[in-house]
Amino acid sequence: MAQSPAQLSVISVIAASLQRERRRAGLSLAELARRAGVAKSTLSQLESGTGNPSVETLWALCVALDVTFAQIVEPPEPKVHVIRAAEGPTIASEHADYVAKVLSACPPNARRDLYLVTAQPGTARESDPHRAGTYEHVVLSTGRALAGVLENPVEIGPGDYVGYPGDVPHIFKALEPDTVAVMVSEHV
Repeated sequence: MAQSPAQLSVISVIAASLQRERRRAGLSLAELARRAGVAKSTLSQLESGTGNPSVETLWALCVALDVTFAQIVEPPEPKVHVIRAAEGPTIASEHADYVAKVLSACPPNARRDLYLVTAQPGTARESDPHRAGTYEHVVLSTGRALAGVLENPVEIGPGDYVGYPGDVPHIFKALEPDTVAVMVSEHV
């Protein structure tokens, strides 16, 4: 019996979801099949969009992947996150004219935070070392700044990038009014 367009659509969503969640979990096809108690060939057919899964098979795969049934059978919705220029949580430095706005906090299983930094000339923002293995990336949008490791910061201008270890003392110092940068802090 031929499948309807709606059934084919659900099967393609299931195929993409299984592939995505298996990769997220870091499992091979064989390992996921073993954990779920299904044949590797069945899982391979499901991931290629050629299988016709039963509820029981999908539940077993969901349990093995530690995801909900809905995460497998419903198409994922794009997560668009907008923060307008005048919005967002900001944190000011106590010792420098430096404000960091959190643009994107590190979600589970990721290892980075994203900030918009606005700074004025004057006292530099000197940061103590962060957790071992932290690395910071700065792209300057406007103005000029010194950024990098405290002993040897680099002068950057609009469009310039500097990356440096964040697990040693480091600095950000605006050299022009209304200096703006995007900073990504990677954590290990």
